[in-house]
Amino acid sequence: MAKSFTPPGKPSEQESIYPQESLLKVQEGGNSLFIGIPKEVSLQENRVSLSPESVGLLTANGHSVVVETGAGVKAKFSDREYSEAGAKIIYDKEEVFKSDIVLKIEPPTPEEIEFLVPGKTLISALQIGSQTAEYLQALNQKRISSIAFEQIEDKVGGLPVVRAMSEIAGSAVMLIAAEYLNSVSQGKGIILGGITGVPPTKVVILGAGTVAEYAGRAALGLGAQIQIFDNHIYKLRRIKHALGQQIYTSTIDAATLSSSLKNADVVIGAIRAEKGRNRVIVTEEMVSSMKAESIIIDVSIDQGGCVETSEITTHKEPVFKKYDVIHYCVPNIASRVAHTATNAFSHIFTPILLQIADVGSVEDMIFANRWFMKGVYTFKGNLTNADIGRKFQMKCKDLSLFIGTRF
Repeated sequence: MAKSFTPPGKPSEQESIYPQESLLKVQEGGNSLFIGIPKEVSLQENRVSLSPESVGLLTANGHSVVVETGAGVKAKFSDREYSEAGAKIIYDKEEVFKSDIVLKIEPPTPEEIEFLVPGKTLISALQIGSQTAEYLQALNQKRISSIAFEQIEDKVGGLPVVRAMSEIAGSAVMLIAAEYLNSVSQGKGIILGGITGVPPTKVVILGAGTVAEYAGRAALGLGAQIQIFDNHIYKLRRIKHALGQQIYTSTIDAATLSSSLKNADVVIGAIRAEKGRNRVIVTEEMVSSMKAESIIIDVSIDQGGCVETSEITTHKEPVFKKYDVIHYCVPNIASRVAHTATNAFSHIFTPILLQIADVGSVEDMIFANRWFMKGVYTFKGNLTNADIGRKFQMKCKDLSLFIGTRF
């Protein structure tokens, strides 16, 4: 049989059908993401990670979103709203955890970790103050890329999730304090603030960050007298400027703080952990000298707390008494206003997810953006956060060492 002749420079029919060897095309982004939103089960959590509006934006951009039935009910978002936004409603929790990216609020339970697919991505809170080495080891065994959203930075070094939730918590703490100071709640029977001819309520705020700013603004608006303590002068200067008043500020000195606590009606603990370690500012001895029926709200309890007598509580049983002092130590205060908090989460997570798709993958996003990398704490079976490693005495591998293995 005679062989067919192909003129030079002309491809044969066979060559036009079968692919030929060529250089690998560099990924240009625009990948479709598969995102799972499970129903929260931990610590009376009422929030959900994405609102239907955000889900609609993601699906309009070609991404797949599955939502566990009832995930948004406590935040006043129905399954129907999610379905109309383009999400698929799933009735089997295990199916939701098979997504490429599982986006949730609370850290997954041991059962939920079992549902995770090896090599996939988890984006949730870490809540290091209540975590264990076993939790981290379980994630590493599954080779999960775990990202703590409270540690993700923005492009100017801020913590957008922490900032948003702190604004909510700071605004809410004064409402909580007012609730437990009144007679109906068996409190001291005093109004939070002040009226003509009656000495104002005394509020001590530990920390001069976002929670302090919003708590201070609310307290001043009600007529309360506030004192703010922090060891960073620049933070004290900033908060005075933000509040626009010559308020009482002080560095944290044991004698001065102890004296202020003895006269306080409300104490707000808003000291953030540094390098993975919480700082106890108020000792048990200081608490024992406080007025009966005064209230401590330890906002930093999710990181271990800054009051020695603090213990984690829930929305179902939010308070306990020690030395006749009321302690409110719920780690997710923002969950009291779940609808607002969910919208705040959505406005942060949606742009990040869209950027992940544009870059190509979660791994590409990690190594392309240092601000996003800051949130990673487990990667391909390794703990990658040095502060967490020190806390739990676990081996840690610097995330930058993985860059060379990607090429």
